[in-house]
Formats: sequence, structure tokens, C-alpha cells
Amino acid sequence: MPVSLLALALSAFAIGTTEFVIMGLLPEVANDLRVSIPSAGWLISGYALGVAIGAPIMALLTAKLPRKRTLILLMSIFIVGNALCALAYSYNLLMLARIITALCHGAFFGIGAVVAASLVPAGKQASAVALMFTGLTLANVLGVPLGTWFGQLFGWRATFWGVAVIGVLAFIALIVSLPHNRHEKPVDLASEIGALANGKLWLSLLMTVCFAAAMFTLFSYIAPLLLQVTGISDRGVSWTLFLIGAGLTVGNILGGKLADWKVSFSLILSFSLIALFSLAFSWTSHALWLAEVTLFLWAMATFATVPGLQINVVRHGKDAPNLVSTLNISAFNIGNALGAWVGGAVIARGFSLTAVPVAAAALAVVGLLVCLLTFRRGRGQPQPVRA
Repeated sequence: MPVSLLALALSAFAIGTTEFVIMGLLPEVANDLRVSIPSAGWLISGYALGVAIGAPIMALLTAKLPRKRTLILLMSIFIVGNALCALAYSYNLLMLARIITALCHGAFFGIGAVVAASLVPAGKQASAVALMFTGLTLANVLGVPLGTWFGQLFGWRATFWGVAVIGVLAFIALIVSLPHNRHEKPVDLASEIGALANGKLWLSLLMTVCFAAAMFTLFSYIAPLLLQVTGISDRGVSWTLFLIGAGLTVGNILGGKLADWKVSFSLILSFSLIALFSLAFSWTSHALWLAEVTLFLWAMATFATVPGLQINVVRHGKDAPNLVSTLNISAFNIGNALGAWVGGAVIARGFSLTAVPVAAAALAVVGLLVCLLTFRRGRGQPQPVRA
């Protein structure tokens, strides 16, 4: 694999860390800025909204720029955004800084995935995308717990300074390692927007929404499930989250290899396994070791879906790879918000916590049906991504 893929993975690690580390630092942030925990929680929602709305806008605004220059510009915004987070002296300024940081998120992952796919032969494209997204999974395994620990020791602002430093390293790596693609075709905005008139593309984006909704319906409420149903300690929850992060990483790599072989089979299998393991967890959550094994397998199945989803969307929108790849990140964040809402609604209606995995399984089944419809309407594999 080219060294430039490692630069993209490092960038993904930095972006993923800044997105999720706020969850572990909410008490410190709320106390320092004198707001409630629910108000501090809107810093998470504000970021997700910034990603969902900002991703396609940034993709269109940078459409005329070469992809290397675009990625470097987006990483510059990321560094500035994190520095502003560290300097923010009020809640409103921190929210603004989070939204500024989020603007680069979706466009970077969308365009970065197109670049990653263009760096390797056609048969290795999904694996290349998976390697880039490994940075995101490692952010959950290492970046978030280490960033939380660092922020608890030295203050939450220190964590954002640390992430900004990682951003500077990624910025340098992108400049040094990404090749100048002299054969890159100039982007035609009319063509980019016109490529959206594709039913299979919108089915593919809907598939991403269903995937993220199924994942975050369960993942958003995993801590109370483990504490109240499985009966493990706070420390046990941390170790379980680490185990889930390991499963996400392994699944991402295996999913890339499987999608390189056949995207349709990869996605159908992954959605089926997400539904199966989510449903199984509603029963195995009552026993420690069964719960741990189920969650590891669920995590593998979940992120095994990511490379296939990204490649599938780009191939169905191959006339506008930058825009559609970025829209896929927006779709993921919409599904993220939907899943958290569905899980919360299940609990609010008086159902037990074990009903949450059942709801997640139902959303995965909806995703599977969308997947079957997508590939039934278009037999054979979409064409490889062209740089």
C-alpha cells in the first residue's frame, strides 16, 4: 500500500478523535463553562449537524481545486478549528469552533476515500478505503480513551491542543506523500449535480442511513445496557468499549477485502450479520461472557459494512465521485442521529433496555431490504472508480 494511504489514515485518526473525544470530556466541559450536561451534549449534535450540512457544501466549494490541495486545505481548517476549541472561553464560542471543525470532516472523508481508491489498482480499492477508515476505528480504540485521560489530567483544552498537533503532523504527511495527479479530470459542477439524478445512488445513500441508524441505536445506549442488564462495573464498560473498538478495526479490514471480491455479497452478508448479532444481544446481554463475545462479533459485522458502502456509493455516482462520496458521510451522520433518537424513543416509551437491540436489528433488516433492492435492480458490479 502507498505511504500516502498512511497519511490519509493519520488524518482520519485525528478527525475521528476530535469528533468522539468530547463524549468523555462532557463533565469537565460542562463544569468549566458552567452549563448543564444536556447542554454540553449539544456540542456532539452540533458537530454532527455541521458534518451533515457542511459536507456537500464544502465539496461543491472546493470542486475546482485539485484533490491534494483540497485535502490540505481541509486539514488546515481542522487545525484552526481545534485551536479555537482549545481557546474558547464560552459555550457559544466552543459550539462555533466545533461547527467550524466539522466543516472539514465530511468533505475530507468523502474526497479522501476517492483519493485512496485512485492510489491502487481496481481490485484493491475497497481495501485502500478500509485502510484510510482504520484511522477512524483506531480513534475509537486509542484516541478517545487517551484523549479523555489526557483531558482529565491536564484540562479538556489540553486535549484539543493535542489533537491540533496531530492535525499538524497529518498536514505535513499529506503535503509530503500525496502525489500530484496530472491526469486528474477537472470537475464540472453541472455534471456533479446532474449525477445525483440516479435512483441507485439514492438507494445506496439510504443504505448508509440504515446502517448508521442500526449501529447507533445500539451503540448509543451500550453503557446503560452493560451496567444495568449485564451488571458489569464502570471499569468493565471501558474494557468492553475497547473490545468493541478492536472488533470495529478487524471488521473494517475484513470488510475491505470482502468488498474487493464482491461488493454486493459483502453488504448483504454484513447487514444480515448486524441484524443477527443485534437481536442475539437482547438475550446474551444477561450473561457477561456471552455479551462480550456477541458485541465483538457485532462490531466486526458493523464496520465490515463501511468499505463496501463507500465504494458502492462512489461507483453508482462515478460521474461525481467527490460529491457523492461526501454525501455518503452526510448520510452516515443522519443515520447516527436517527439511531440515537430511535434508541431513546424505545426507552422513553417504557420498553426495557433489552428492546433497544431489537430495534437496532429491525433497522438492519430495513437496510438489508434496501440492499437487496439496490442490487436486484442493477445486476453485476458497478465499474471501478477512476481518478
